[in-house]
Amino acid sequence: MTVPSPPPSPIEANEIGPAGASGSWQPDRPIVLVGLMGAGKSSIGRRLAQRLDLPFVDADKEIETAAGCTIEEIFERFGEAAFRDGERRVILRLLDQPPHVLATGGGAFMDPAVRARVREVGVSLWLHADIELLLKRVSRRSNRPLLKGGDPRAVLERLIGQRYPIYAEADIRIDSADAPPEQTVQKAVDELQRFLAARSRSMAP
Repeated sequence: MTVPSPPPSPIEANEIGPAGASGSWQPDRPIVLVGLMGAGKSSIGRRLAQRLDLPFVDADKEIETAAGCTIEEIFERFGEAAFRDGERRVILRLLDQPPHVLATGGGAFMDPAVRARVREVGVSLWLHADIELLLKRVSRRSNRPLLKGGDPRAVLERLIGQRYPIYAEADIRIDSADAPPEQTVQKAVDELQRFLAARSRSMAP
């Protein structure tokens, strides 16, 4: 990836791709989890992938592996614009892979090209959470670039205002509650089956 200024980001999408898997009932397309930091995309995504017997891919982890440094370091060295460019390339490539569960970063779904491709080949699932739950969860980690040097509540309120209207374009919305994760996973499975069955009926001759 070439970025004129600052220096080029090391993120390369062609280094990334999930392994295959098989199972009984499986969606026939990638399941893309979207939502703010702290919504539970990675935690729920792993469990959802296990339930569906599909590979789980964490886009942030794949970016870090390709770049050879953390997301925080990418922000510091290259800036957010370079990170977003690499993130877009990574996710667009992952969406061309066989069905899997993909947890995306909080800003990924804001990209129009990502949204369009997800709509075309995947199913988007928004893990919605209220600000109190998000604050509780993000306080457990200190490596959130967008929270550096700012008041977490103020930052999350701003992001909610900016991103929730876009997240609302997702195919499915699930409330991420402060409850055992299996409850959220079950809701996700139920909604995915309902959504894909309705899509199948609408496409039937």
